[in-house]
Amino acid sequence: MKHSAVAVITLYLLLYIAPLGVRPLFIPDETRYFEIPREMIASGDWVVPRLNGIRYFEKPVLGYWLIAASMLAFGENAFAVRFPSAVAAGISALAVFALARRFAGGYLPAITAVGIFLTSLEVLGIGTFSVLDGPVSLFITLAMASFFLAHQSESGSGQKALRLSAFGFFCGLAFLTKGFISFAVPVVCLVPFLIWERRLWEYVKSAWLPLTVAVLTVLPWSLMIHFREGDFWRYFFWVEHIQRFLSPPSGQHPEPFWYYIPVLLAGSLPWAVLFPAAYFGLRKIDFGDSLVRFAVCWFLFPFLFFSASSGKLATYILPCFPALSLLMAMGLRKYFQENGNRAFSAGALSMGILTGFIAVAFVLNQATGFAGIKPFGPSETWKWIIAATGLVFWSAFSFYGFRLKTASDRLVCFGIGPLMLFFSAHFIIPDMTLVKKAPGELITRNRHLIGPDTIIIADGDLIRAVCAFLERDDAYMIIARDELKYGLSYADSENRMLPNTEDVLRVIDGNTPESNEANSENRSVAVIARPYKLKRFNGMLPKPDFSDQTDELVFLLYSPD
Repeated sequence: MKHSAVAVITLYLLLYIAPLGVRPLFIPDETRYFEIPREMIASGDWVVPRLNGIRYFEKPVLGYWLIAASMLAFGENAFAVRFPSAVAAGISALAVFALARRFAGGYLPAITAVGIFLTSLEVLGIGTFSVLDGPVSLFITLAMASFFLAHQSESGSGQKALRLSAFGFFCGLAFLTKGFISFAVPVVCLVPFLIWERRLWEYVKSAWLPLTVAVLTVLPWSLMIHFREGDFWRYFFWVEHIQRFLSPPSGQHPEPFWYYIPVLLAGSLPWAVLFPAAYFGLRKIDFGDSLVRFAVCWFLFPFLFFSASSGKLATYILPCFPALSLLMAMGLRKYFQENGNRAFSAGALSMGILTGFIAVAFVLNQATGFAGIKPFGPSETWKWIIAATGLVFWSAFSFYGFRLKTASDRLVCFGIGPLMLFFSAHFIIPDMTLVKKAPGELITRNRHLIGPDTIIIADGDLIRAVCAFLERDDAYMIIARDELKYGLSYADSENRMLPNTEDVLRVIDGNTPESNEANSENRSVAVIARPYKLKRFNGMLPKPDFSDQTDELVFLLYSPD
């Protein structure tokens, strides 16, 4: 028990904490969740989220507060921006462990569930990336765990009331992180669960307690944002929830109903190949057990709910993974107790063959380029060698795992397989990806050329990165992203948009939208954009005094006369 606990803690530290600061921040998400908290810290305004000084009402405020607190503790860097996501994964794993140990048969299924959870590809990817899905999934997980503990408490007891209050509190925190969807997920899970348990009316009568706690949790900031920005709740509820759920705007991730099936299979790797073994085990479990029913509803109904939404992202189903890990652990435990062998062996063998095949094809492509593109360039040999080694390592442990006799040895060996690749992935990202997704290097190496009075013009795709790496919140935009169009509709922000070529040329010539007076004698202008975005100017831009560019980014500087 002691050794396995140390192993899991070490696993968490190596996979989730150690690599957080290794790779640069990626656009668009990580630079967004860097810049909004940075502007909060710089301005001292902790109520109204802003991006480039423009109102940004897509999310409530708690996720930004968590990242800002991390930045205050660790500095304004990549590690700090990703740290809340990693902590969210760790605490979620503890909640999974607590539920499984108490209600699923003790320490062995509990440590199995934690291992499955922490080494699932989607959990790991989001846990080392700065998006709000990690924190909101944490609060939903804690809410669900609190409710189940209340469900197992004696009716009318103070302990039950306290746990229901905790359920409402965590639902409130989830709401403050991502909005009304955080209430929808528990509801779509708990209603069918309580019907299954034949206790729905009991909780309808006591719903006032968690609901009151949830309202009290969200009320202070909700009132502050209402009095500061009277249109926030209309936009946030109607546009960001109702319209996006039913019919997302163009470009807002419309996907078919079945979209999350392949996402789930890929996101639960390497464990997806053991779904049949877990299924055969679950078939022999007593579905009168409350935790089994709870985990089924927790996984299935949110999964269907997100599938019914018109707008979909792979990260949305993260709250399903704690329940999936519980079901996998319980199913595999029962499977091995019943002396199951074939399904596990087939899964491990198939994983070994698949990863081995990918390793061979990957090496051949790097040598010959038969796929039409080589992910790694000539100077990145060490990267693709590590990637190939990780795949071979994964394949070898998958083959070896199905040959072992005891269930614990098999599962441990199977889980070790992808760890080398998972850990090294942060260090071996291809340069072509870094150039496209991490523009910070070019921006920061030219930062010394930009003074406090320099006018900055950027296209909308890069505005988050430009503001973050230059520590500015007053840039003009050539093309606005959909997420900023609402904020640009306000009178105090509409001049940030330069919709026409003439507007851009006027700024470069020394006239800003705020003034008709020429000021070129004391203000330089920096233009930062994608090369293809500059093609819209058809060569009309004047020759810059300085330029720097990569295949994916152009930096132009116009000095005052």
